[in-house]
Amino acid sequence: MKKLLLASAATLATTAAFADGHSPAKLGIILGYTGPIESLTGHMAAGAELAIAEVNEAGGVAGGIMLEGVRGDSTCVDAAAATAVAERQITSDGIVGIIGGDCSGVTGAILSNVAIPNGMPMISPSATSPALSTVEDNDLFFRTAPSDAREGQVMTEILLERGFDSVALTYTNNDYGKGLADAFQSSFEEAGGEVTISTAHEDGKADYSAEVGALSAAGGDILVVAGYLDQGGLGIIRSSLDSGAFEQFVLPGGMIGASIFEALGTDLEGSFGQIAGSDSDGAAILAEMATEAGFDGTSAYTPESYDAAALFALAMQAAGSTDPAEYVGSILDVANAPGEKILPGELAKGLQILADGGEIDYDGATSVELIGGGESAGRYRELEVVDGKDTTVGYR
Repeated sequence: MKKLLLASAATLATTAAFADGHSPAKLGIILGYTGPIESLTGHMAAGAELAIAEVNEAGGVAGGIMLEGVRGDSTCVDAAAATAVAERQITSDGIVGIIGGDCSGVTGAILSNVAIPNGMPMISPSATSPALSTVEDNDLFFRTAPSDAREGQVMTEILLERGFDSVALTYTNNDYGKGLADAFQSSFEEAGGEVTISTAHEDGKADYSAEVGALSAAGGDILVVAGYLDQGGLGIIRSSLDSGAFEQFVLPGGMIGASIFEALGTDLEGSFGQIAGSDSDGAAILAEMATEAGFDGTSAYTPESYDAAALFALAMQAAGSTDPAEYVGSILDVANAPGEKILPGELAKGLQILADGGEIDYDGATSVELIGGGESAGRYRELEVVDGKDTTVGYR
């Protein structure tokens, strides 16, 4: 039943896309439907498909062209597989934009190997590696989640405010984990904190006792786990709890989602962390819309996915074209001031303003503001585990 609910937005979008008999403009939704964050990506895709359905209900873009989402599995970790999916979507499906990738390594691979050679715009809802801020992207890459350079600063602030000045640090051995670990360590040490050890772990292992032993031997008041909630990060925490090495953990964005709280419950009591998130009016509106559509609009990176799809549609409308070369230059225009604020559920209004020659400032579900070449300025939700549940304690 759950899978049927998550697919409902996709079904609605596809039905609308073909209702007038014309071929739709297709957007690839390339996320890790298998792999270390698979518990998140069904909701993320449903968020993107909800925006697509909303656009189609409003009459489509650029003179009535409907949109269609095409899912493709990035696996989150296999760059070759992700690249092959993106190539197939361009050559066989004829997509005109990519919502994705999700994890930073596969996102960079798709960008370099597929998107740039084909002039294909990408808007990632969850690839957060700082390295993506400086990559040569031919002005094709954007993201609705903020860089881990910012998360490293936020995590430092939270730890020091809570009285932790000594931490052990482990990270998943890929672009995301290393980028976040480096950003955090630099920020924490600059602020006077001590990182007793910073060491990588591999995903997919059955036993993490050796890694946890090294972390424990190095000491530290708390363990920062920059990993994935459905893979090695979960294994590290379980092994730490089993051995008594650590009892309290810091959970960055890749570790936050319903599955980890379901798996560990009160064993995580008192642990805390942060993830991209907003307490804006738009976030609350999307949460209600998602509930009606049968999925969780508050799940990690789901609001960012809705916003990514909305930005594509609004940019196409502003440009009067679904041709990537024509609309890509309008993405920053519709995302930022000046113009009328547009929230989730108001895409029809935004499309009409643009059709009438006006300007919009898409605020969306995440208070969208794209800075630099397409970076999200971003906000973070601070959370703590209370009674085994993810409890919001503030925003930064």
